[in-house]
Amino acid sequence: MNFRIVPMTDADVDRCAELEQVLFPGDDPWSAQAFRSELAGRHNHYFAARDEADVLIGYAGVALLGTSVMPEAEVHTIGVDPKVQRGGIGVALLSELLRVADKWGGPVFLEVRTDNEPAIALYKGEGFEIVGTRNRYYQPSGADAFTMRRPPQGKE
Repeated sequence: MNFRIVPMTDADVDRCAELEQVLFPGDDPWSAQAFRSELAGRHNHYFAARDEADVLIGYAGVALLGTSVMPEAEVHTIGVDPKVQRGGIGVALLSELLRVADKWGGPVFLEVRTDNEPAIALYKGEGFEIVGTRNRYYQPSGADAFTMRRPPQGKE
């Protein structure tokens, strides 16, 4: 499948919220307003994956935190339309987030459901390691999350 990664815009938030409902039905999916708020954050960087028909098929966001002396980044979300999962879209979105994070410097953190084996494998493949567990992190389901960390890769 052909797709491209572009910066997310306000015009994308309704489709992102729609995908959230499909991807995370038991865990308080983000609303369109939540995505708008994230886009407005000056330290946040959000991207959209679009297919050949320009339909949004995935999204991802990262926050650049800390200071230039002690930088770190946190992956906020990655979501891919279930109809096109396993097509490299999640890998491409994560790569874009890591490119932005590596320019900032410092480690990169994220949370992932402990039962989401495909995502855990993806993150491990990019150098993330499990550094802790957050019990009942996802609500209202009460699912646990692993905290994962990728060591600093240096500034580009």
